[in-house]
Amino acid sequence: MIKIYGIKNCDTVRKTLQWFGAQETTVQFIDFKKEPPTPELIQQWIALLGWESLINRRGTTWRNLPEQTKASLDSVSAVPLIQQQPSLIKRPLIERQGDVWIGFDPQQFAHIISRES
Repeated sequence: MIKIYGIKNCDTVRKTLQWFGAQETTVQFIDFKKEPPTPELIQQWIALLGWESLINRRGTTWRNLPEQTKASLDSVSAVPLIQQQPSLIKRPLIERQGDVWIGFDPQQFAHIISRES
């Protein structure tokens, strides 16, 4: 099963869900606002992607963080911060059988679907 993590009102997440729907691919959508990721899940993502890749530095949530928090962030301190503010995660985050991808990329999506077969 392909899991798509994100925020329901995010344009990129909506576009991603529409893309998978157009391919008639069943996905499970997990809304960060309703179901924040567990520390264990965040740690898995960090292990696979690195905390730097996981953080959305273009978003309002990042920009509103105190400079000291941003400057001192590392793979350990990122976990509780991300859990408290899941909007920090780049979206969409797509997970399939232990593999993780971030962002809207139709070519990557097609590759993910082909692996489902």
